[in-house]
Amino acid sequence: MWKPDKVLHEGAEATVTAGSWLGRKAVLKSRRARSYRHPDLDRRLTRQRLAVEARVLSRLSSVGFPSPKLMFLDQRNSSMLLSKIEGMTLYDLLKSVDYSGDELFSLGSLIRRLHETGISHGDLTTHNVMSTNEGDLHLIDFGLSRQSPELEHMGLDLQVLRECLGASHSEIDGAIDRVCKGYMEAQSLNDDAESAENVIERFRKIAGRVRYHG
Repeated sequence: MWKPDKVLHEGAEATVTAGSWLGRKAVLKSRRARSYRHPDLDRRLTRQRLAVEARVLSRLSSVGFPSPKLMFLDQRNSSMLLSKIEGMTLYDLLKSVDYSGDELFSLGSLIRRLHETGISHGDLTTHNVMSTNEGDLHLIDFGLSRQSPELEHMGLDLQVLRECLGASHSEIDGAIDRVCKGYMEAQSLNDDAESAENVIERFRKIAGRVRYHG
């Protein structure tokens, strides 16, 4: 039985509520109806996004990737129950005195591991990275994720993070460079994955396009 506690986040796409399910700490992610879309189209798109997110979470769980575990999927009510990751967001950590300087390097390595698993995140901000009480990083909120991403999608993950770091953590010099260094130096676990060099090169091209058109 689901017992809600408090709302953690009210986003454009979904509401995330903390609570417990069968005695285990959990979060309930409920997708909202989008009033600007026809109801039938909205329901179909919502079901598709939920199904993709559920498959992504199951895939990540199967390979031991640090992310929430899917506990229950309710397509009828456009919601899913996920395991709760205890800790603080990377956003808050980077603003605190506990920031060591190593977290961004570790994040780059974690993103590389995600991409080698065959998944792009789609909304890679410091609000969607959790640092546990033990100091381990976990990625959360895979609502915009893709399976079997193209090179462009992997480059865009880094571009979204670059924009976030520039807007929210401008006090950290060379933040995205630390991420890219961690990405490049991460040990490859999949010989068939896109090379780190290609992903970083695509990211640089995307960033260049943004600067040119901005």
